[in-house]
Amino acid sequence: MAEIVEKKTHWFQEGLRFHCTGCGKCCTGSPGYIFLSPDDLEKLSSHCQLSIEQFVDQYTQRVDDQISLIDTPGTDACIFLKNNQCSIYEARPIQCRTFPWWIQILDSKNAWERAAQSCEGINHPNAPLIPALHIEAECGTYLDNLLEQNFSHITDS
Repeated sequence: MAEIVEKKTHWFQEGLRFHCTGCGKCCTGSPGYIFLSPDDLEKLSSHCQLSIEQFVDQYTQRVDDQISLIDTPGTDACIFLKNNQCSIYEARPIQCRTFPWWIQILDSKNAWERAAQSCEGINHPNAPLIPALHIEAECGTYLDNLLEQNFSHITDS
């Protein structure tokens, strides 16, 4: 007997307004880590014209069992934030690329509104309405990236 499965509708089913204003606030502040996947490391090292090993030595730190970008010394700002602009924008990590479509931000309308307090692009009056399908796809990319970051060291034996 075939079972009908209803697709869960999200609180943001009508879409959400977001437009990056380039303010740089998401690249500063503590606590905050930009965790890197193996794909991120490849793209960033190539963009910076360094080997992966050189990039890791110059621009990353270990946080628990993961690799994270370092901050500019003496600040809480990402090492690649220059004049409030991302200097590696074309190669920025997936974690950055998928903001604000992170599961913890999309968990509830209250979580979205809390994020809006520190991000002027969320609910910006001139922001386009982003369709729910796009939001879900970006959140999926973010979640896939988390899996890659956390389980890429596990190999089949």
